[in-house]
Amino acid sequence: MRIAQIAPLHECCPPKLYGGTERVVSYLTNELVLLGHDVTLFACGGSSTPARLINCVGHALRSNPAVRDPLPYHIMMLDEVCRRADEFDVLHFHTEMLHFPLVRSLTRRTVTTLHGRLDLPDLKPFYEKFSNVPLVSISHAQRLPMPPVAWVGNVYHGIPEGSLAFRPVPRGGYLAFLGRISPEKRPDRAIEIAVRAGMTLRIAAKVDAVDRAYWDTTIAPLIRRHRNIEYLGEIGEREKAAFLGDALALLFPIDWPEPFGLAMIESMACGTPVVAFRCGSVPEVVDDGVTGFIVDSMDEAVDAVRHIHQIDRSGVRRTFVRRFSATRMANDYITLYNCTKHAPEPAGQVEYPASPAIAGLAA
Repeated sequence: MRIAQIAPLHECCPPKLYGGTERVVSYLTNELVLLGHDVTLFACGGSSTPARLINCVGHALRSNPAVRDPLPYHIMMLDEVCRRADEFDVLHFHTEMLHFPLVRSLTRRTVTTLHGRLDLPDLKPFYEKFSNVPLVSISHAQRLPMPPVAWVGNVYHGIPEGSLAFRPVPRGGYLAFLGRISPEKRPDRAIEIAVRAGMTLRIAAKVDAVDRAYWDTTIAPLIRRHRNIEYLGEIGEREKAAFLGDALALLFPIDWPEPFGLAMIESMACGTPVVAFRCGSVPEVVDDGVTGFIVDSMDEAVDAVRHIHQIDRSGVRRTFVRRFSATRMANDYITLYNCTKHAPEPAGQVEYPASPAIAGLAA
């Protein structure tokens, strides 16, 4: 099958440091190539892939200080995709909504994975307008705020089994927080959990410009106040395996409708259990009592980390391999490509039949 993967241009594929969507696109592209498909990746310069790379901008936009507005670069990339559309059987977009007006005549050959939150009020009229574009969710919770649209399936993220090594015995004796510093990720909760439990917390996270005030006024003072809290800054893939693998648990104390949460399965790949608040996708990703604990309060979170030794790290790793490998993700997408490619042209609001394998992921 001739497949185009269209990635955002904010980060390389895979990202050098933080970057969820581009990382997933990279993993998916690599697996599709391994499975024998002819794959073309539209991405920024600096990307590394076994697929054919169409370099749509010289450098990752986030790390280029000369870039003030990422929108023009994405529009130029989408114009290039549309000009080459006849070269592909399937066009798989990861650019949220930008391409919708451009693909009306190509709908039957497109799949769009939505990676972001869908509960913002301005999104509803947009998706009502483009209700026939085939969409893929990354969790069933992500779908809840949406009007009726053409969902073709739900595919959970996956990562390569060998990308993060299993560590049966954590050597660090600390709790971990991974991702970005922002109010919805609630690093303040993570700090309070560690302080109340009398445990060390290591924070590996980036601070975006939009969250700088939150860092300056809320998180940085908490870190200075407590000697058991360590801030490492933003880390890359090489550091991530040791950071997660040596942790007793990953704290995921979110306070927003998380669409997926890649850090949770990265932690599971290392055998490290997750303590997460019951928000968004969490109940779909964490098997309570098997790969970690799902909590509803700070008291429950503190109790969970004190009993984290009850979780079998080997069981965490086995569950990761079964549910969240990149190979499973790629095979699920191939099933969707085939369903979409052979479906009639959508007219109005439709729901494509999901394969039994994909439907079973919700169980």
